[in-house]
Amino acid sequence: MAVKKKNPRQPAPPRRNLIIAAIIVFTLLLAAATGYSTYRQEQQPESNAAAEKPNDKQADAGKADDKNTGNNKAAQSAGDLSKTKKDLVVIKTSLGDIEAEVYPELMPVTVTNFEKLAGSEFYNGLTFHRVEDWVVQGGDPEGDGSGGPGWTIKLETNPLLKNTRGAVAMARSEKPDTAGSQFYILKKDASWLDGDYAVFGRVVKGMEIVDRLKPGDKMQTVDIAKN
Repeated sequence: MAVKKKNPRQPAPPRRNLIIAAIIVFTLLLAAATGYSTYRQEQQPESNAAAEKPNDKQADAGKADDKNTGNNKAAQSAGDLSKTKKDLVVIKTSLGDIEAEVYPELMPVTVTNFEKLAGSEFYNGLTFHRVEDWVVQGGDPEGDGSGGPGWTIKLETNPLLKNTRGAVAMARSEKPDTAGSQFYILKKDASWLDGDYAVFGRVVKGMEIVDRLKPGDKMQTVDIAKN
């Protein structure tokens, strides 16, 4: 009886070995790339984290893609605010008066809007709805940070005007051109806001009043004295 020979196990063809090796290498490279991408995402800081002040709803910081600046080149080149036109804003409160300079030549769009609102008595009786250790904010007819005058204005900035203690600036949402009536006054320097918010004035008298404001304190009247 003839004995059938068992076929020996054939070695995998060379081409098959190459395919298997290529799959292994590709899998390793993919795993490495995925791990590196995850690492980069974990190391990257949260976007806009530094600008989640001045306002939860109306002043979240976002980078401005299109910014206007004031047109007074002579004042800019002079390097100080003594060379530019100033109007006086008087905010009367139950604690006393807050007086601020605003700069219509450096910030024409913003100051024109603010003075229009003040002249129409829009601000009279509105509250400072947000009071924190570094900022106070008011000018919202809703009283909760969500309201405005019914329109918005284009963001403008000026390199002479910084977010330092006493600065008066417009609050806005995460989009640049969304300021309307809400404004803030800084109790502390906030340089991370420079270039992204429209600083248009500064308090020249009454910062001790600003420091004492509490949530719900009212602007009894807001008056403009033009020079």
